[in-house]
Amino acid sequence: MTHMVLEVKESLEERCNQILRNMEASLTARDRVGIQDFVLLDPHTSESAFLDNLRKRFHENLIYTYIGTLLVSVNPYKELDIYSKKQMDTYMGVNFFELPPHIYALADNVFRTMQSEFNNHFILISGESGAGKTEASKKILQFYAVSCPSTKLLNNVRDRLLLSNPVLEAFGNAKTLKNDNSSRFGKYMDIQFDHQGGAVGGHILSYLLEKSRVVHQNHGERNFHIFYQLVEGGEEDLLRWLGLERNCKNYRYLVQGDCAKVSSINDKSDWKTVRKALSVIEFSESDTEHLFGIIASVLHLGNIKFDVDARGYATLNNNQEMHWLLGIPNQVLQQGLTHRKIEAKTEEVFSPFSVDHAVYARDALAKAIYGRTFNWLVNKINESLANKDSSRKTVIGLLDIYGFEVFSVNSFEQFCINYCNEKLQQLFIELTLKSEQEEYEMEGIEWEPVPYFNNKIICDLVEEKFRGIISLLDEECLRPGEATDITFLEKMEEKIGGHPHFVTHKLGDQKTRKTLDRGDFRLLHYAGEVTYCVVGFLDKNNDLLYRNGKEMMELSVSLMSCFHVIIYLPMTFKVVTQFKSSLVGLTEILMSKEPWYVRCIKPNEAKQPGHFNDVLVRHQVKYLGLMEHLRVRRAGFAYRRKYEIFLQRYKPLCPDTWPNWKGTAAEGVQLLIKHLGYKPDEYKMGRTKIFIRHPRTLFATEDAFQVCKHKLATRIQAKYKGFRVKEDYLKQREAATKIENCWRGLMARKERYLSADLLICSRFIKGFMTRNEPACIDNSEYLAYVRQNYLTRLKENLPKTVLQKDSWLTPPPIMQEVSDALVQQTAFIRKRRILVYLYPIFGKQILEFTCHLCLLFLFFSDLCVRPPQYSVPVVKYDRNGFRPRLRQLIFTQQAAYLVEEAKIKQRIDYSSLRGVSVSNLSDNFLILHVTCDDINKKGDLVLQCDYLFEALTKLSIIVNNQNCIKVVQGR
Repeated sequence: MTHMVLEVKESLEERCNQILRNMEASLTARDRVGIQDFVLLDPHTSESAFLDNLRKRFHENLIYTYIGTLLVSVNPYKELDIYSKKQMDTYMGVNFFELPPHIYALADNVFRTMQSEFNNHFILISGESGAGKTEASKKILQFYAVSCPSTKLLNNVRDRLLLSNPVLEAFGNAKTLKNDNSSRFGKYMDIQFDHQGGAVGGHILSYLLEKSRVVHQNHGERNFHIFYQLVEGGEEDLLRWLGLERNCKNYRYLVQGDCAKVSSINDKSDWKTVRKALSVIEFSESDTEHLFGIIASVLHLGNIKFDVDARGYATLNNNQEMHWLLGIPNQVLQQGLTHRKIEAKTEEVFSPFSVDHAVYARDALAKAIYGRTFNWLVNKINESLANKDSSRKTVIGLLDIYGFEVFSVNSFEQFCINYCNEKLQQLFIELTLKSEQEEYEMEGIEWEPVPYFNNKIICDLVEEKFRGIISLLDEECLRPGEATDITFLEKMEEKIGGHPHFVTHKLGDQKTRKTLDRGDFRLLHYAGEVTYCVVGFLDKNNDLLYRNGKEMMELSVSLMSCFHVIIYLPMTFKVVTQFKSSLVGLTEILMSKEPWYVRCIKPNEAKQPGHFNDVLVRHQVKYLGLMEHLRVRRAGFAYRRKYEIFLQRYKPLCPDTWPNWKGTAAEGVQLLIKHLGYKPDEYKMGRTKIFIRHPRTLFATEDAFQVCKHKLATRIQAKYKGFRVKEDYLKQREAATKIENCWRGLMARKERYLSADLLICSRFIKGFMTRNEPACIDNSEYLAYVRQNYLTRLKENLPKTVLQKDSWLTPPPIMQEVSDALVQQTAFIRKRRILVYLYPIFGKQILEFTCHLCLLFLFFSDLCVRPPQYSVPVVKYDRNGFRPRLRQLIFTQQAAYLVEEAKIKQRIDYSSLRGVSVSNLSDNFLILHVTCDDINKKGDLVLQCDYLFEALTKLSIIVNNQNCIKVVQGR
């Protein structure tokens, strides 16, 4: 063991030196394309140096750079040949910093850490809209699909995980001004792994779908992809069945952004991908038809136009679009879209809409239908991804959520999206900057605090109870009276007017008023200032759907067929409050897992390849907190683990701690690192954890552990093989011993049997020679054999009639007396006697013969010349005292006989047999009821027969009367 540890120690030192040599040798090469890890950047506090390194690598198509274990990704806006299967194989199982930075390296490191430590992790992918978050999420998912173990079941799960992406993108993504494939909902996906690292299931949580996009798009934007995919790529038969035309310009909901065609999007190809994905995720044909029927109905709903009647109210003429709307009767649809249903106590009143209100009701119905359809779609995908095994699983979560957005006009949706990003930034601060520095203080590690901006003040401004913007918005939505967006703005000015991160036209100075309209308010987010237009906040927060719309949804055949549940569930909370609650739940999920980060940066606003906008990138680097993270990583430690975990993993490297350590974990770790030769500046011992400063130290330790593990495995394998060989040898020796014993026993028995055969032959010969002499020891066995042989032959060669005296077999001398006796018994046969009495005279050998003889010749007389049909032993009970008597019951064709030895005790003619009674119990009793006119004759017979059913069956057949048998109940 000591020799092995010395080898491991030498290997560890050699590995450390090799890593240092490799790092030094590659410095020049890396400098030409920047620094792969910003932790090695000098000076690390310079923002300009940070940007220079990022720009240098970007122009060489090196879009990934590390800050410790955090991955910075710059969107290249072009295809790069760095995501092939060969690249995946290259990064599988390799230490994090041994290869150039890549998203595959991060994914593999998360996976291997999960397997080695058996805990849950999540990867937070953040950045502005258009920075490449969705693509990063897809690359990680593809890597796990390829790197995980492969079986038929696991491949099915893998395919569903991969193909859930194009489905959710089709229904939840859209082209915006920032991004051609922008996620208009938040998505968190858990990938579940078994103990072998196989992907066995998944679960998706969705957050705040931007339903307003269904009915309205800004100029240069599109509706959700699925609408264009259906119109452009749908089969002719499907479009005909849905009443659609292959022209997006014919549908009002698809042309408001005036960019139905986008060069970077192939709707026909994406349609085929979605159709294939739905079949793999196990959507039934019926579900798919209803799903596309609902999407088509939303398009038809947008084309409904309202006219004005004489009173100024909205009317709905016989519009051809109404034919395709969700299977709702036309009358119900007309009334639902042009009138509002109001319940007053027990009465229902229908108030007519103006055209504006009718348009609002139509759009609200379209948004509600699409939102509910999207939720159903996510639930359906979750059912397909559900893991059927209830045993414990480890999880890697992927959070791909909308990025920070700033448009020329920002409304309620941007407010919610930016609030979500504010919360995620707070989580990042809590899990990295703040928590790491607090951990150093808690563990007693010397540390110089790094200043950073804590955005908790902004989160409180938005979500604080009673005073936050969300509380004020909900309060205004619920307030009786004429609440409007302007009254909501006034209430914010009243309640939070003095907050340093909130300003309006009324509260601002003269310079600020020039950039703010009277209906706007501005928030100073962590990512910069955003101006929000307050118009529409109350309506979008209420997400109002009139009662008529709810009832129409419940009457829809298509919706009910698709969802199988009541479509509308009343909301007790407003939209933004529900979103706030879901974010709290998401935060709790993420806080329970180990975090990993991918920070996505977009290099320019125009989505041009090769163009690096310094001002834009600098702004993102600043609000993403990358410089603060770099300073913390540079000043801190790359690795920290509790003593128990560190010792449990690496204790084989030290003979003092292997295989069992009896002392405290901290003392064991101290011995271990002393044996490994850690230098004082490479580590620190905290109160409960060990802190390792440089990644190379940990990598060298891990490599030494791998070497040691292989050697230990070899020793265990050798011991096991020796044990198996010894076990096989013992089994073979035991088998040989058994075979030898069996063979010896067989030979001994053979020899014994041979001796016995010789003895029997000798006795037989001696008996044959003395057969005519009186019985003695020498001939007793031979004479017994002669008697048995004669009786056997006699049984098979009996005379056909008892009168043929000359046809008897010639007996041997020893059996002459028996033969004469048999011949003499024929006289007794005539007198109805039975030869059973021969048994006590001649022994068991005569029994079989006498019984057979009795059955053949018993009842030959003047009145009975037919042989018996059946015979069975019975017990007959006397009528006086019920004493048991052993008898033989014999059935002939004419009568039944009760016989004792050679005497007929009683004859029962079938004509005098009134019937037979038996019990329904298992006592085997039967009573033969006999007609008895003379009192001196015997009456009924009480018998017990072990073969009761057989005897009764024979009797009923012979008598030919099945009704003569009566079963007495309960007696």
